[in-house]
Amino acid sequence: MRNRHIGIAVRAGMAIALVAAASAGAVTASAPSAAAATATFTPVADTYVNSSSTGTNYGASGQLGVDNSPVKRMFLKFNVSGVTGTVSSVRLRLHIDNAFGAGSGNGGTYRSMTNTTWSETGVTWNNQPAIDGTFLGSLGSVSQNTWYELDVTSYVTGNGSYSIGVTSSSSDGADYDSRETGATAPQLIVTTAEPPSGDPVLVGAGDIASSGYGDGATAALLDSIPGTVFTAGDNAYPDGTAANFQDFYAPTWGRHKARTRPSTGNHDYHTAGASGYFGYFGAAAGDPTKGYYSYDLGNWHVVAVNSNCSQVGGCGAGSAQERWLRADLAANTRPCTIAYWHHPLFTSGLNHGPSTEMRPIAQALYDHNAEVVVAGHNHNYERFAPQDPNGNLDTARGIRHFVAGMGGNSHYGFWITQPNSQARNSDTFGVLKFTLHAASYDWQFVPEAGKTYSDSGATACH
Repeated sequence: MRNRHIGIAVRAGMAIALVAAASAGAVTASAPSAAAATATFTPVADTYVNSSSTGTNYGASGQLGVDNSPVKRMFLKFNVSGVTGTVSSVRLRLHIDNAFGAGSGNGGTYRSMTNTTWSETGVTWNNQPAIDGTFLGSLGSVSQNTWYELDVTSYVTGNGSYSIGVTSSSSDGADYDSRETGATAPQLIVTTAEPPSGDPVLVGAGDIASSGYGDGATAALLDSIPGTVFTAGDNAYPDGTAANFQDFYAPTWGRHKARTRPSTGNHDYHTAGASGYFGYFGAAAGDPTKGYYSYDLGNWHVVAVNSNCSQVGGCGAGSAQERWLRADLAANTRPCTIAYWHHPLFTSGLNHGPSTEMRPIAQALYDHNAEVVVAGHNHNYERFAPQDPNGNLDTARGIRHFVAGMGGNSHYGFWITQPNSQARNSDTFGVLKFTLHAASYDWQFVPEAGKTYSDSGATACH
């Protein structure tokens, strides 16, 4: 098998803010602005194993092989430390060795590993650590003397020790340069954003990740928008399984998982108890038996509602969620409130009509002078004027409702335009960005690259 250099293609629109690291293994650090820095780490250990030489250790080799004939498996270990702020992107860069002439081969499949204690000089085929973690990505055809990049943000979320294992099902694999080569050693490039010094930002959408649509384009928008990310349900299609989250959500929106506060959709509940959703997001998604929770951002109180009403004992007046919401809002000390969930109370969408069972939830928010509600479900964008829970225009106390189902999974059209609908779009993926000022908010529809649709404005808190 020929030796090759490998590198990974950089995603468009990588995050704007970077954080410097000062630790063993940190090779370079730069700070292009006061709020940004980047750190590049080389492995603290790397090696491979070979099924034809089961007792041999290759820890001192200048090459790292992946192949299927004989079977070769590659192992990388990085120690990340000294990183501050929020991790916004992490890229693994590898270089294909060029010792054996021109050609191309298969770059292999990358997975995380739970074992981070293995020794570079001790690993052989006979005692190799298990490559037992989540799928991180794969590389197809690769060429010698070339750099390649792989996005591993879903795995590397901050300071710590990380192991990555690489396998190949091809008999024409690849040889990478190891850390012993110096300039062409593997690299882990960590980009982080320090907390914004101005007013908080809440940005997101619903109906997000599937195969072959626009979730990559909307994730690229998030790369350059700091703040807290929300989701308005239907995070991973088609069935919200653990595999759907790892295969579709993790490689795109998953690189912003550390700053995401999600909500559930009906597709998330195609898997019993939305176990894929709650397993993926963990504590950030709230109690798995409820799926509703609240938090504060600056002068704003933020509520994530579970609009899958049958899963939580209903959404009607007197239901457990409605009682919790009223108590939560009564205890709130922030002057402004925003809520988000999946099924819209108001929509002109063709595929799904208004979810009237959400009216008691909207009533509780209205009674406590909330400003904004964001939903998804219909795969389009729509903005309504401030209105009461019955759909009557109310410029004094009304809530402005948005449908933000343009996160990436196809597009739906519109049917009969509902009263108070002020803006609509059904052909542009994007994210909805809120800048939460002390006594007002700005909204902005941010379109995917190459599209021009926009919608923006500002409103005072009640």
